[in-house]
Amino acid sequence: MLTAALAATTLLSCAKDDDRKQNTYVLVHGAWQAPYVWDEVRDDLSRKGNKVVVVELPGHGKDTTPTYTLSLDIYRDKVIKELSAVEGPVILVGHSMGGMVVTAVAETVPARIRKLVYIGAFVPQSGQALAEISDPDSQLGPSLIPSQDQLTIDVKKEDLASLFIADGSAQAKQLVLDNYRAEPAIPFTTKVTLTEAHFGTVDKVYIKTLQDKVISPGLQDKMITAAGIGTIYTVNTSHSPFLSQPHQVAELLLKSAQ
Repeated sequence: MLTAALAATTLLSCAKDDDRKQNTYVLVHGAWQAPYVWDEVRDDLSRKGNKVVVVELPGHGKDTTPTYTLSLDIYRDKVIKELSAVEGPVILVGHSMGGMVVTAVAETVPARIRKLVYIGAFVPQSGQALAEISDPDSQLGPSLIPSQDQLTIDVKKEDLASLFIADGSAQAKQLVLDNYRAEPAIPFTTKVTLTEAHFGTVDKVYIKTLQDKVISPGLQDKMITAAGIGTIYTVNTSHSPFLSQPHQVAELLLKSAQ
């Protein structure tokens, strides 16, 4: 009888542990990238029993939404649509420009977000657009090529891998080159309005990218402080840790959910 009771207690405890580990992660890519960047992280999280939703922002990947129609609000609404298709609060993750997107989502539907995780991402203050966030230590600026119609921005091909994934394998670098698309420019100018009653109530985590040439560690520190983010992890990688160190990123996302 005692043995059976102990066994039942153990099974119940394990079941509770499994429940705690099962979360829904919604992953939002950054500029000049697309859902493919999350493939290995998604697989790691899924193997642990989590549900994973990878968002393809309009104008990225295979999406053909006309560039002139895009804005940060359109990106925000795409993520909110994805959230509406899953049950319960989620772990919402944004990288780089995706940090602007997930911030706007958190202001709009804070109750749908259990944790807001930034990975080498922009964290705006209220009233800011991405284009207004100054980063004097970023090496990206000299490589940018705006289109004549000002609707897209290119990155010089010869600089792409060194800027975004200098520490990655040859295969990972080629993946970035093969999947490259010019970035819609208008969303960079969309301002966000944030409130303590909405965005301020969401629990936030920041994963710093210590070798980042696109969003410098110095700017990351400033944004973390300004946003009052208390939980901070680090990865010793360039701007795309999900490609150079995907397993470490997955582990930090699992840790962030605790």
